[in-house]
Amino acid sequence: MKKADNLSLVNKFLIATPELNDGHFHRGVVYVCAHSEEGAMGVVINRPFLDMKLADVFAEMKIEVDKNLQLPSTVLLGGPLQPDRGFVLHKPQPQQQWQSSLVVDNTVAVTSSQDILQAMARNQGPSEALMILGYCGWTAGLVEQEIAKNDWLVAPANLEILFSVPFGERWQRAIKSLGFNPDNLSDDMGHA
Repeated sequence: MKKADNLSLVNKFLIATPELNDGHFHRGVVYVCAHSEEGAMGVVINRPFLDMKLADVFAEMKIEVDKNLQLPSTVLLGGPLQPDRGFVLHKPQPQQQWQSSLVVDNTVAVTSSQDILQAMARNQGPSEALMILGYCGWTAGLVEQEIAKNDWLVAPANLEILFSVPFGERWQRAIKSLGFNPDNLSDDMGHA
């Protein structure tokens, strides 16, 4: 049985409400890559990994880097699950096919194969990309329960927030995309 499109969280942001005090998700913004009756998978897009840079990932994987590399060096901590597993969230390139990609929609793809990293190291990868380690996952029905408890607000994904807005401003901008002023949200939101 497939989820009805209007219930799908694919290509949406989950925006942590102020009352969600979990260390991994406090003021987090999660981009949902997959959602079905089996559960959901996404990546946090506003948590820079302070101890690691893109150059460290390339060095660890023994990938030679072009001396004129132009990509941002920040690596994001995508979630508490498998923090040693890497993903590249990027705009799809029709002329380039990667070995292991999930096209979320026509504007965003997530790739986990080394070929995209090799292309990025040569300045031949996607023009807009985020290097992410780890991910978030929910078993069947869990993310829906968390939304019902007011842990998360749901918003359509926004490419500007995803690829251009500074990491420290993404939570506020995602909240504002719903028409709310983040300063007006209570740390003790009511439950219906």
